[in-house]
Amino acid sequence: MSEKAATAAALVIGNELLSGRTQDTNLAYLGQRLAARGIRLAEARFVSDEEEEIVGAVRALSERYTYVFTTGGIGPTHDDITAAAIARAFGRRLVIDPVAEEKLKKYYGVETLSAPRLKMATVPEGSALIDNRISSAPGFRLGNVFVLAGVPVIMQAMFESLQDQLQECEPIRSRTLTAPLGESRLAEGLAEIQRRYPDVGIGSYPFARESRVAVSIVLRGTEESRLEEAAGEVADLMRTLGVAEGDIERH
Repeated sequence: MSEKAATAAALVIGNELLSGRTQDTNLAYLGQRLAARGIRLAEARFVSDEEEEIVGAVRALSERYTYVFTTGGIGPTHDDITAAAIARAFGRRLVIDPVAEEKLKKYYGVETLSAPRLKMATVPEGSALIDNRISSAPGFRLGNVFVLAGVPVIMQAMFESLQDQLQECEPIRSRTLTAPLGESRLAEGLAEIQRRYPDVGIGSYPFARESRVAVSIVLRGTEESRLEEAAGEVADLMRTLGVAEGDIERH
């Protein structure tokens, strides 16, 4: 495993997501799968089907993070402009990839491979294809940018096929402690714990349960021993604030 931590960003593309018509589930999947490989998903952006927006976001994110994953906009219709935007972002021309074309001919049949369907074989020059075992139309990789479908089942299949190309670091582990407390009562104590454990990410997430306030404290890190120690201190803090041991839920 690599000692140097890798980071990633997600670029979620689509007017239907910004309008609320479609709910995104790809981001959660990417975060979980990347964390299992020790890659921290550090930023996520949602952009419309506008070439300028995609170009600007791709350029900025690819310079800042180890990997960028885009989802959406690689289908056969007029508003599927992701491939063209990626090509422009990297100064490449669009070409029909012969391997992708053959995959589509086999899937659709030569006679029914229309121009819109052939569009799904069009990628920036120099791209490496990402396999799609669901519907044959591939994604592609250019530099550190992985361009994936927006349909969740297809996106997940593409990720499965590309994951061996990713750096593997120590997996990011987590602990969650939940208690019937207002988070403001924990604030000062949590800040002290965070200062003692700078290598452990500590987040506070309040919610209501049966009309009572409660809070979940989520700790994330790569070293099991440090994670356990920090979680133990959080549990101690909860007890000093009057929470009974049996009321502290641990996950």
